[in-house]
Amino acid sequence: MTISIYIVKRHVVGCCGNSHPASMLVVDSRLMKTKSACVGMLLHPSPLKNTAFADGQQSPCTPMKPLKQSVNIPNLINTNGHRILNSGEGMNLKQIAEFVKIEHTLFSLPFVLIGYLIAAEEFNQGYGIDLLYILVAAVGARGLAMALNRIIDRDIDAANPRTQGRHLASGTMSMQTAWMLSAVFLLMLLISAGLLNEVALMMAWLPVLAFMIYPYMKRFTWLCHFWLGLCLGLAPAGAWVAIAADTHGWAAITGLFDTQTEFLWAPTILPISLGVALWIAAFDINYARMDVESDREQGIHSFPSKFGERATTRTTIQLSLLWFACFAFSDPMEGIWFLAASGLMAIANIYVVLRKDSFSDFQTTLFRVSMLTGWVLLASLIIGFAIEVPTGLED
Repeated sequence: MTISIYIVKRHVVGCCGNSHPASMLVVDSRLMKTKSACVGMLLHPSPLKNTAFADGQQSPCTPMKPLKQSVNIPNLINTNGHRILNSGEGMNLKQIAEFVKIEHTLFSLPFVLIGYLIAAEEFNQGYGIDLLYILVAAVGARGLAMALNRIIDRDIDAANPRTQGRHLASGTMSMQTAWMLSAVFLLMLLISAGLLNEVALMMAWLPVLAFMIYPYMKRFTWLCHFWLGLCLGLAPAGAWVAIAADTHGWAAITGLFDTQTEFLWAPTILPISLGVALWIAAFDINYARMDVESDREQGIHSFPSKFGERATTRTTIQLSLLWFACFAFSDPMEGIWFLAASGLMAIANIYVVLRKDSFSDFQTTLFRVSMLTGWVLLASLIIGFAIEVPTGLED
């Protein structure tokens, strides 16, 4: 049984709990005039029998006693070691970065830049201020995705020992603050997209919809890993569309030009986006290994919890080969650099998964190798564009 201490700015007599994060039952509002604070115990869930109280309420939880003196709320902590925030207290940049896992932006950012560079090279434009708008939009999109995931999954996080320390699950951030951050990230995405062009602004709502759907997928199907891949696969496609639309408008997407129909995105950016989707799906399937027991207890649908360890390893290898094939097929500069980098990183990812038991911290190793994948591919693309080495020898 997990017990966490939570603080409220009310003087409460009664109980709290019933397995819902930070739920409190106010049964004596007369004492609120004292402006004291109360310490409550949150149970996940409690095996105790229903307890009857003077107000007629019954709940399987532990009684609480009011404190007789005021408590300095911001200085109190819960049993997970996290300080409980006063509802009026702000958060600094470090706490916000921790909330949205800013380091995870390193997964999508190189592929955003890949999509941008391919379009800029193909259409000979986009260098300069457009790059800044695309980067701000990418940070906004990533922050929004993480914030929505934390908000929607707060109950699941609170019941999982690995994630109980997250801000909303532990009570170190209010829902109001989380929604405000979500609004800020959404504005970053939409304003930046609008400064690019009308097509980029309209298409920016597509990832927003995908972000809202993702947290609910795990409640119904193990295909949630592939939906997450889709969310990140939109990153290079979005950057490409933002630049391509400057030249061709909506035809960059529809392929409907005045004299012909041509899908400009099909030869290069489509296989790259598909490769990113498969790559992220492979990573997320392995990431879910940490929560197999918790997922099974809560009825969360993940690939490892449904199919087991061997199937997870086998599927990861298959997905790694598939995303390598996608990147190899795209071959944006028709040279050896991107192809070689794709093969190298596919081998590295497969090696880590096959030798997972030999690493002291498999998840950290996998995270670093996966994060490195995008940056190696980006570097190879830049090298290829710079020196343009052909695939075959010239006569």
